[in-house]
Amino acid sequence: MDYFNYFSNDWFGYFKIKIKVIRLNIFLNKKILIYGIGKTGLSALKFFKNKAETFVHDDDLSKFKNLRIKNTISYKNLLKIKFDQIILSPGIDINNCKLSKFLKKNHNKIYSDLDVFYSFYKNDCITITGTNGKSTTCQLMYEVLLNQNYDVKLVGNIGNPILSAKNFKKKTIFIIEASSYQLEYSQLFKSKYAVILNLSPDHIERHKTLNKYVNAKFKLLKNQLKGYSAFVKKNDLLIKKKLISNRFNSKIIKVDTSEVDSFLKNINNDYFLSENNKENLSFILEISKVLRLKNNLLEKSVEKFKGLKFRQQIIHKKKYLTIINDSKSTSFSSSIDILKIHSNIYWLIGGIHKKGDKFDLPKKYYKNIKAFIYGKNKKFFNKSLKKKIKCENFDSLQNALKKIFININKQKFTNQTILFSPCAASFDNFRNFEDRGQYFNKLIKKQLNGL
Repeated sequence: MDYFNYFSNDWFGYFKIKIKVIRLNIFLNKKILIYGIGKTGLSALKFFKNKAETFVHDDDLSKFKNLRIKNTISYKNLLKIKFDQIILSPGIDINNCKLSKFLKKNHNKIYSDLDVFYSFYKNDCITITGTNGKSTTCQLMYEVLLNQNYDVKLVGNIGNPILSAKNFKKKTIFIIEASSYQLEYSQLFKSKYAVILNLSPDHIERHKTLNKYVNAKFKLLKNQLKGYSAFVKKNDLLIKKKLISNRFNSKIIKVDTSEVDSFLKNINNDYFLSENNKENLSFILEISKVLRLKNNLLEKSVEKFKGLKFRQQIIHKKKYLTIINDSKSTSFSSSIDILKIHSNIYWLIGGIHKKGDKFDLPKKYYKNIKAFIYGKNKKFFNKSLKKKIKCENFDSLQNALKKIFININKQKFTNQTILFSPCAASFDNFRNFEDRGQYFNKLIKKQLNGL
């Protein structure tokens, strides 16, 4: 529901009236196909109960065996129905799925769960995207606002679909982690505060070109209205290029990530030693200025922040050995920063590499690192690190770790670091990065018990 003012100065005299405009919800009481029955699909199905006529389809029919869903529809039958809208799960690739032709034919009917939320509610949102640091920045922003007594919800790609949110009010602020997949499918969603942390080549196998990937991220800014705010990294080449060639309605705030050090002088938290985490924090500081948050409470939140599991997480730090679980790392760019700040690094690396990924660590750090490569894609990692870093190859993560501990035992009184930062997707051997991270923790526990 929106309002606009109408002014008149005709012969009756000057007067002003406020006219109420009721926007029709495009999803209410419509025929909707939900494609993909993961977390997002299930949340959409529950949300639309008593609001629309829903049908559910997934390429993997086995998923329906353990789910009591009556609304399932086969490929053959769905072609007979004229759907009003299609809600697509972010994991569905239009170019690589069983309904590819159908989706392309009905492309204008495709929407995201963000669109559905925006159609029903007009809550203020802080939506955070970028290549690296999204989850950490969202979590930090959430904790900062909680400590300032804001009514706040944390949703999106961080693990809680936005349509699963409950018990919120008009004043509730939503912090949303948005992926390029979600933004690519979104048509309606608008966020009062939009954040692009950084951009580097990622998900090219899905988006096909770097330009399409960047365009998906910038859709967040493109859809903003006048009076909204957008926060972008000041010295990011891809962001700079996009800002020069486009105009946006919102106020663009360029975040200088080098200014965070003055704030950190009063903070005692090792988590913010890395440049990546400093960068994440710099965005929080800029958003805090716009929201006029209390600085003393902000400092306390940053001081206490421990980060998220499997994201540069220190799981062991005693005497001469530091062990870091960075299972979330899926590209070289996400690991470069942490490789710069530790000593005598045994780097565990392996998994499904990303197309076009490049290793850009400055030469001066090479001697400090030895790579232990495992998994099926050893050839790619060996080629990427050739003539840069010493490498050893192993058939499994477990055997690579055993060799590392043999080396550690030979140098007991030297500061050493085990860094599990795979720079690759986990799906060759694990369900997801959490599964991979938990497995690594189990292996470490066994090895430490043997010391």
